[in-house]
Amino acid sequence: MKSYRKTSQLQIRVSPAQKTVIGRYAKNAGMGVSQWVLQRVFPPAQEAFQALLSKLKDGSDTKLILAQVHDLLHEVTPAEFDLMVALPPAAVLSDYLANYIAAMIEYTAVQKKRKAPRWTRMVPPLSEPVFVSDLKSLRLYLLTHSPPPFRRRNLFVDTTIGGRV
Repeated sequence: MKSYRKTSQLQIRVSPAQKTVIGRYAKNAGMGVSQWVLQRVFPPAQEAFQALLSKLKDGSDTKLILAQVHDLLHEVTPAEFDLMVALPPAAVLSDYLANYIAAMIEYTAVQKKRKAPRWTRMVPPLSEPVFVSDLKSLRLYLLTHSPPPFRRRNLFVDTTIGGRV
């Protein structure tokens, strides 16, 4: 978890029994109560996901970062997936990248038998088709073999979550 300077305090009301249970969970995790609660609110996978999306915004090596997003989506448990993708990207992404990320999440949600977060449906599909290859001879193949979440977004790819070229 990224470390931030703590300058504010948050107080919540809990019953004595709830306080005891929270304290027990924190102790079992080897953490203080504040650290344990913060980890529950800001899961490490969610922070890693958002950090990768920020790198995409910077225009770094897009293919490498998309591969890292792929790996992160693929390796988390279904419950971690839900928490990780609950929030839309904090980074402002290009239409292409926003659609690619949304399609990756929608595809993974089906694989993990989860529901894609609502924000992915708010990303409007690309107005023009985008093919991952410039080879004209591959277009028919890509049109017919791209996974449905990608096709719906006008993205035509050969492989996605769980598979690598």
